[in-house]
Amino acid sequence: MELETMYRKLGIDKTVYRFGEHVLEKLQERFREIDRVAEYNQMKVIGAMQENRVNATHFAATTGYGYDDAGRDNLEKVYASCFHTEAALVRPQITCGTHALAVALAANLRPGDELLSPAGKPYDTLEEVIGIRDSVGSLKEYGISYRQVDLLPDNSFDYEGIRQAIHEKTKLVTIQRSKGYQTRPTYSVRQIGELIAFVKSIKPAVICMVDNCYGEFVETIEPSDVGADMIVGSLIKNPGGGLAPIGGYICGTKACVEQCAYRLSAPGLGQEVGANLGLMPAFYQGLFLAPTVVASALKGAVFAANLYEQLGFSVIPNGSESRHDIIQAITFGTPEGVIAFCKGIQAAAPVDSYVVPEPWPMPGYDSDVIMAAGAFVQGSSIELSADGPIRPPYAVYFQGGLTWQHAKLGILMSLQKLCEAGIVQLDETQFA
Repeated sequence: MELETMYRKLGIDKTVYRFGEHVLEKLQERFREIDRVAEYNQMKVIGAMQENRVNATHFAATTGYGYDDAGRDNLEKVYASCFHTEAALVRPQITCGTHALAVALAANLRPGDELLSPAGKPYDTLEEVIGIRDSVGSLKEYGISYRQVDLLPDNSFDYEGIRQAIHEKTKLVTIQRSKGYQTRPTYSVRQIGELIAFVKSIKPAVICMVDNCYGEFVETIEPSDVGADMIVGSLIKNPGGGLAPIGGYICGTKACVEQCAYRLSAPGLGQEVGANLGLMPAFYQGLFLAPTVVASALKGAVFAANLYEQLGFSVIPNGSESRHDIIQAITFGTPEGVIAFCKGIQAAAPVDSYVVPEPWPMPGYDSDVIMAAGAFVQGSSIELSADGPIRPPYAVYFQGGLTWQHAKLGILMSLQKLCEAGIVQLDETQFA
């Protein structure tokens, strides 16, 4: 009763709280499996740090050019060891996940090359990078063409269509692991491996890049373990563990990563420059914490899936499916449902809980987007957050939670706001 009273003080009424406890009763085995994966990945991260002899000197700050930055260079070795790649580029100069992807694409494509997406439309912010929507500096402006093969009606890969799409100009294949703002399943590492093997059976020299955002440490293997030439992500998502205040990573073959380094800095400079600006403790410790932080976010996603599925809403993945990223899509069918959900996530935040999120024309998107995130790091989506475009089918995308307890509060508060808006009606007799 003391715990229930505390939730009441934070604005969660008795019916909402008890419905949440009813849902949780059936999730303990799922949570134990999540903890087992986290334990495996924790050992993997510790092993990578020990293998590369991480020590206190690696936490020293550098400025200016950053020449001979031992902490930065060793962190990249740790990432390469952890993700089982030849090389890695891990830098605060990479501002976000979209920037990391743009660097990887522009670095490894040349005028006349073609980029292929075998999984349909990429995430919204990549449309301008590629040139699907015209934008200054896009790949299209540099004479790099783009082709995509849409998914089949059951959301599986159109292997015959992919076979026909690969030709002499196809240089790089980009595979988005997570769903983005689509109501399709997230791909498992196994599925990604099968797709990469198929592509390389047709054209062995093609570069396969995986947008790994939101997927790191969800499984015991990564796309780099199943043939990806590059995996790319943001440090303010999973691998930063909630501590990294900025940054991105590219792990992959030595040749691909070297190209990325020259693109990020300048020809002739590559990985030799780029000061760490005192961020090394946060980067190292964030990676150390990442497996358990991801486990907390996964528990929140599983809880949200089961709770909203029981209320009759369409959820992807559903309450019992295996998880391959930390994102939970919930379709409300109305703008009001998306907005009320996001208001609940914001109200549960430790930062800016008093702020009311509203849809707005966010740069890089083709429709108004609502974003809820009372985060310690602006835009950090490993922290409790929710967002979605205000367009049919009016789905919200929930992710993050540095602790499971905070994720639980956020989900209950989202339901509280939906009840207050009259979108959901709870009857305690249904679950007493």
